[in-house]
Amino acid sequence: MRNTTKLVVHVVDAQNLMPRDGQGSASPFVEVDFLNQLSKTRTVPKSLNPVWDQKLYFDYDHKARNNHHNNHHIEVSVYHERRPLPGRSFLGRVKISFSNIVQEGEQVYQRFTLERKSVLASVKGEIGLKFYISSSEQDQRSPLSSPSKPYTIPTQASSVVEEELTDSEAEDPRESFASAEQEDLSDSASEGVEGKQRETEPEQVQEAVQTLHRQEVLPRPAPMHSIRLRSRENPQETNTPHSRGANQPHSQQPRGANQLHSQQPRGSSQQPRGANLPPQPAHYANHLQPYGDIDPEDFKVKDMNLELGERWPNTNAGERFTGTYDLVEQMFYLYVRVVRAKDLPPGLITGGCDPYVEVKLGNYKGKTKHFDRKTTLPEWNQVFAFTKERIHSSVLEVFVKDKETLGRDDFLGKVVFDLNEIPTRVPPNSPLAPQWYRLEDWRGEGKIVRGEIMLAVWMGTQADEAFPEAWHADSASVHGEGVFNVRSKVYVSPKLWYLRVNVIEAQDMIPSDRNRLPDVFVKASVGMQTLKTKICPVKTTNPLWNEDLVFVVAEPFEEQLVISVEDRVHTSKDEVIGKISLPMNVFEKRLDHRPVHSRWFNLDKYGAGVLEGDPRRKEHKFSSRIHMRICLEGGYHVMDESTMYISDTRPTARQLWKHPVGMLEIGILGANGLVPMKLKEGRGSTDAYCVAKYGQKWVRTRTILDSLSPRWNEQYTWEVYDPCTVVTLGVFDNCHLGSAQSGNGVSRDARIGKVRIRLSTLEAQKIYTHSFPLVVLQPHGLKKTGDLQISVRFTTLSLANIIYNYTHPLLPKMHYLFPFTVNQVDGLRYQAMNIVATRLGRAEPPLRKEVVEYMLDVDSHLWSMRRSKANFFRIMSLLSGYFLVGKWLEDICNWRYPVTSVLVHVLFLILVMYPELIFPTMFLYMFFIGLWNFKSRPRHPPHMDMKLSWAEAVNPDELDEEFDTFPTSRSQDLVRLRYDRLRSVAGRIQTVSLLSWRDPRATSLFILFCLAASVVLYAMPFKAITLAGGLYYLRHPKFRSKLPSLPSNFFKRLPSSIDSLL
Repeated sequence: MRNTTKLVVHVVDAQNLMPRDGQGSASPFVEVDFLNQLSKTRTVPKSLNPVWDQKLYFDYDHKARNNHHNNHHIEVSVYHERRPLPGRSFLGRVKISFSNIVQEGEQVYQRFTLERKSVLASVKGEIGLKFYISSSEQDQRSPLSSPSKPYTIPTQASSVVEEELTDSEAEDPRESFASAEQEDLSDSASEGVEGKQRETEPEQVQEAVQTLHRQEVLPRPAPMHSIRLRSRENPQETNTPHSRGANQPHSQQPRGANQLHSQQPRGSSQQPRGANLPPQPAHYANHLQPYGDIDPEDFKVKDMNLELGERWPNTNAGERFTGTYDLVEQMFYLYVRVVRAKDLPPGLITGGCDPYVEVKLGNYKGKTKHFDRKTTLPEWNQVFAFTKERIHSSVLEVFVKDKETLGRDDFLGKVVFDLNEIPTRVPPNSPLAPQWYRLEDWRGEGKIVRGEIMLAVWMGTQADEAFPEAWHADSASVHGEGVFNVRSKVYVSPKLWYLRVNVIEAQDMIPSDRNRLPDVFVKASVGMQTLKTKICPVKTTNPLWNEDLVFVVAEPFEEQLVISVEDRVHTSKDEVIGKISLPMNVFEKRLDHRPVHSRWFNLDKYGAGVLEGDPRRKEHKFSSRIHMRICLEGGYHVMDESTMYISDTRPTARQLWKHPVGMLEIGILGANGLVPMKLKEGRGSTDAYCVAKYGQKWVRTRTILDSLSPRWNEQYTWEVYDPCTVVTLGVFDNCHLGSAQSGNGVSRDARIGKVRIRLSTLEAQKIYTHSFPLVVLQPHGLKKTGDLQISVRFTTLSLANIIYNYTHPLLPKMHYLFPFTVNQVDGLRYQAMNIVATRLGRAEPPLRKEVVEYMLDVDSHLWSMRRSKANFFRIMSLLSGYFLVGKWLEDICNWRYPVTSVLVHVLFLILVMYPELIFPTMFLYMFFIGLWNFKSRPRHPPHMDMKLSWAEAVNPDELDEEFDTFPTSRSQDLVRLRYDRLRSVAGRIQTVSLLSWRDPRATSLFILFCLAASVVLYAMPFKAITLAGGLYYLRHPKFRSKLPSLPSNFFKRLPSSIDSLL
């Protein structure tokens, strides 16, 4: 602190400002410029009449006032802070001559009308200020703890005089959602400041602020509500490590004068390292990180240099490589298989024993189950696995004990193995045969006792078939049902069918009140699914509907189809006229669009149906009946996942499947830097496992207990029937490890993150080994929860089949010949997801519903402002190419580049004289562009893009809306505000590129087509090509197909940026 002469600008308030956020409001702040010193107030959110009541301080040389200060002005500008992206919009300004400044004690409150910078700017309102010169105020520019007091950050000054630009500050196109912000395109100015930094003397390092040609005085920002990626323009902060653990303080050292070299954009609110962060609530500490401490490199896919594949020691030739598990790191395990025992000594009292086996290796102990019945010939057939990295003993001891109800268990004998003599099993050799071993005295005296035990002990890897079912030493603390929940498993989704019920008509529908004609409708139910037809428009006893009701059913069929015909007696009362229950196995399975035969079904009040022609039908003197056409659709693919991330496109009927076109192999290596998901013994802990889903096959790795960097190293394989599909991998925290680990049984496995990989973006026969960031969007903002390390290889089996797939529709032809409506697709997908989750939840160990829902993106159909903005700007990025072409043509016409304009005119004359060169030249140009882009093709699969997803700085209100329940639980005023905002949201569109090499096969096919097309078009007369193309385009509908065209099929298979959206 120094007692110096200061110019004090007291910013009091403002009134009647111009709305700028598109919602009839603004978030204003004030920036004051005096002699190249910048200072700004805090931002007042959502207010057109803000009150700041904040003092800003500037250095002032009173000796020079009479010389030149009277010729200067104090410029006070009001801006609206744009969110979620950093930026601002101009609201007005005033200029006060320095000659009007008075001494302290003489200042008065004054109101100034805001002025424009240009004629096109829209400005209104007033601002209230006080100005005075003080010699008693202390220097307030050093970083303080109060968020309302500003600190100073020097920025790079420019040796070039700053130009006074026109008021057309470059508006971010993402503000296009707000209609009021369209005016900002004409009343904003580019505020970039460039400069040259002056040299600082050593004795000035102790000061908090350097004297530069231009400097800024910024207030401390308030605690953030969402995570924003740090700007890469700050090289001093790029390599700074940051903590992702929960409740970990960010302790940082103040930056010296030589470190303050980064350029700070005017109006930004980045926290300097010298400032102390204010205390934050616990939920912020768990979910948020300061703005300046996030490295954008953490959100990118990283290459990994690992030694993958199995290596077995060979005394003659060093190491021998095998190809069993070539996508994971080799992990050695000591396996002990306990098979059975015989001739065990019986108990003295009961005449039998309750034997069990204890396997001991150092500090690790594993126990088999014990038999409650008295037996001397027990059989366990259990396998124990000890990782080689944790072996700290030279002997393996196997004890046989007798379980006692009271007191200590009795020792029956033991077997000891020297680890140096353990054999090694090298795949693909057959399993090691177990052998009988005589029990020795447990005291270690070498005395042989009664009894034998059958054991097999060997050294192997995770490729051993005993690995999935083995008891692992690192899971020794798990007991009870939790033992089954830590094992790795492979699941298969149930076979799903669409059940189509075509309700045609009914006869003899007699209501209970015979004095009135019934209002009849049909209700059909399968399990928890219920659908109704419309009420017959004509009141009659023989109603006619001809409506289709579609359900999802799964093999093996467990539910029955229940049909009931009901009469709408009153708006709140329906009366059942007749009812029938039909098993699924009586319905015909249809593979194509040919209609099935319809049948009449007799209705009964008690649900017992009788088919026409059945002998029991004669027992009924009178019965109502219904005419229906029911079939199981085998020509459709039952979608249980979003079509944007679909992993399987095959129809239900196996007879319609094509041959596989490739093989997908994934090595799940491990995870790194996972966040603690729960508290265990007073510290953060995570029990992580990984789930991968592709097609009907689900895989689940084993659970690694209490580790933030688990290593799974498990490899799995899938058959690929279509390369334009997506494989999904998710990481979860296991909360079902028994009472000792997790507590109750109602807990849910917590989601840690998810990774999607589109197979069409992978080059064939190439191994991708990368670390993918796990990023989740939570109610408090964006959060990185760790990294998932995987290796992927896509092997093509038939190039001809892949080319065939690219020219045919993605889904089976029944989806195009008899398509479902959008509402039907959403409803059927939800029912299919519920069936899959229920069936997989009945497995052992169960794949729980919360895991299945997260992997299948059950909430992907719900609307959110963030997703809408992301899709809107994907449209804008697609159209930006046309805008650039238009801008280029405008430059050509304006002769901005004379040489280019001359060349374009020459080319135009050539094409006019030789029109047959237009299409060949265009295709040949695209062919060379594709070859040129080959060298810059992506080297790794695309991943979640924070900027594309609009998740790096999402607005808190938009997050609250995205995580709101359905139906909403918010107030009516808030819902009305969101509805008004919804009306300005645009649609969505795919962003694709044919020449980007994201899909190497599609790009190769396209550039080869361009080459062939250019050759054909050069050789054939232009008029013949034009005539053939016109006749083909105008062909008769008889020669047209209902299926999409070949170019349309090819275009729709191209990888979209939707893969990178959260």
